[in-house]
Amino acid sequence: MRRRPPEAIYDTAIVLGRALFGFWRLRRSATGLANLPDSGGAVIAMTHFGYLEFALVEWATWMHNKRRIRFMAKRAVFDKPVLGSVLRGMRHISVDMTAGASAYAEAVTALRNGELIGVFPEAGVNSSFTVRELKTGAVRLAAEAGVPIIPVAIWGGHRLLTKNHKVGFRERFGVLVTYAFGPPMTASASDDVRKRTNALRDELQGLVDQLQTGYPVDGSDQWWHPRHLGGTAPTPEEAAAADEERRRRREQAASGG
Repeated sequence: MRRRPPEAIYDTAIVLGRALFGFWRLRRSATGLANLPDSGGAVIAMTHFGYLEFALVEWATWMHNKRRIRFMAKRAVFDKPVLGSVLRGMRHISVDMTAGASAYAEAVTALRNGELIGVFPEAGVNSSFTVRELKTGAVRLAAEAGVPIIPVAIWGGHRLLTKNHKVGFRERFGVLVTYAFGPPMTASASDDVRKRTNALRDELQGLVDQLQTGYPVDGSDQWWHPRHLGGTAPTPEEAAAADEERRRRREQAASGG
């Protein structure tokens, strides 16, 4: 395996993250790690059921082949004084949701330079714990940069920190986090972007189905399990309605209404 040059801020973040996950005594189980390229660019397209997936996927990737992932994140996160400096030091990419051309171009350049770019094509945490319709950015990035898409499903990470549920301190200890790294998917300029994006969504949902049905912890009547499998999470329709109401309140507050 090629030795990678050190990056002080990123490497320190990895050490701190591993220390936190060790403190929580998290357990990790992954399939398909061989699908992660040891070199060259790739779009890492991930499910998004909780707020720590970026760190959990980097943890699994680093333990496998010591590669760093540059994540695309909302500009509002980068605007926070300390956190923003750390994210920029780790060479993550700030995305202005109202004008994303600059971030898109930066990501394409990074991919062509051999970087792994992490994206959440659902564009927000999904509290139904099913994969909703995806944005087309992951496919467009891969097609323009000429790199593969690696679909990644994570299950269990949302039990640590997620939307619409306050996780108790003790609940985080000993959680099993499972991963499924799917086979590389290709995208080209001649593809129908929406069809390829739908294919990515189907692949991610299939990987999620495998992880959920194979999870050794019974999720019956549990908040962290999807409704269609016997849990009490919101249905996709309920989750979408709650997201829309939250968006409406934010817009109303921003307008002074």
